[in-house]
Amino acid sequence: MEKKSERAYGRDVVGDGLHSIQKVIEPRKPYSRPIVKYILISVSVLFLAVMLVIPLIVVAVNALGDGWAAYREAILDEYTVKALLLTLLATVTAVAVNTVFGIFAAYLLSKFYFKGRQVLATLIDIPFSISPVIAGLVFILTFGNIGWMGDFLKAHDIKIVFAVPGVILATIFVTFPFVFRELFPVLNAQGKDEEEAAALMGAGGFMIFRRITFPHIKWALLYGVILCTARAMGEFGAVSVISGHLRGKTNTLPLHVEILYNEFNTTAAFAVSSILVILAVLILIARNIVEWKRK
Repeated sequence: MEKKSERAYGRDVVGDGLHSIQKVIEPRKPYSRPIVKYILISVSVLFLAVMLVIPLIVVAVNALGDGWAAYREAILDEYTVKALLLTLLATVTAVAVNTVFGIFAAYLLSKFYFKGRQVLATLIDIPFSISPVIAGLVFILTFGNIGWMGDFLKAHDIKIVFAVPGVILATIFVTFPFVFRELFPVLNAQGKDEEEAAALMGAGGFMIFRRITFPHIKWALLYGVILCTARAMGEFGAVSVISGHLRGKTNTLPLHVEILYNEFNTTAAFAVSSILVILAVLILIARNIVEWKRK
């Protein structure tokens, strides 16, 4: 009995020792304390309230400040409708071009290795770092009357600067990295084993892409398209420089809001802004759905 008790006592001592060692080795983590969690939640909620919720409420209140009749008149105004149509045209064109470019560029840089690969990837990211205003000035110096291609464009009666093609071109430029940046990490992580195996079995390039590559990237592609759409609709800097602010011709919705505000037509400016807010909320909902599907 004594030996049994001693063995039991020894196990208790060893157990207590291991428990103590475990406490020393695994101390209580600071972020597991409830007070830290509540501080972080409070800071996040306060920041979102100041930076997002309150401004949106201000937009809604001011947009309806003069009643529904004034709101309807502002959003159904001829220049507002034309600005909305131009915004949608530039957005759809930019998204279509950048989707094709993003797929090709991401596939090239993830599946093929060649000299200058990193340089090409860096060049694609330039719109992330360069100011949109500078981009607009560059397009003016390239395609304007005094630009490098000015004489050629004038001789062939092609107008880009202060015209709709310039607005579309500027929108494409500031948004073209978005689809590529969503696809490249996914394709890079996927590797080439499945495609090579399918090629050895006789599958063609299009079939390999449709059956193997595309199922892996479809949610990343859709997510990139949504981000590109959001950025294109809200673009202001580059479009402002290259458009010339021609009301009813080259004004997008953000530019039309600026003009209304500068004319002290505050209610109409906020009414038109509400259109962009509604579109942004719809895009946000679509983004959250895509994120949920990806998980």
